[in-house]
Amino acid sequence: MSETPQSAPAQSLPQRWMSQYLSNRRRIGTVAAVLVAVLLAWHVVNGRNGLSSWQQKRSEDKSLTQEIDQLTAENARLSQHVDRLKSDPGAIEHEARSRLRYARPNEIIYALPQTTPAQPSPSATK
Repeated sequence: MSETPQSAPAQSLPQRWMSQYLSNRRRIGTVAAVLVAVLLAWHVVNGRNGLSSWQQKRSEDKSLTQEIDQLTAENARLSQHVDRLKSDPGAIEHEARSRLRYARPNEIIYALPQTTPAQPSPSATK
């Protein structure tokens, strides 16, 4: 009594693949679109000029801008110092006395030894 239903005639492998593709093409398209979106999102975040790279370049830009500001201020200070040394005899004398240890005639300079802070001995801390 149990009769097996007749199956469709045997199809070749490419025909079966084509029929599977046609019946599942919406699902395949959705999966492909999701994969492309994920790949694009990964590239936006981690790509050569992505968000990670942008944040790193932004922090580097901030630090370089701060360094430029500091160097500009130092340059201005040194320019003023050079101008004073070119025109002010008192500044020239001060530099000669402090850096070169020059003295006026008949002037005596007393040099004291430089002291270093006393370091506690290891036995004193026990």
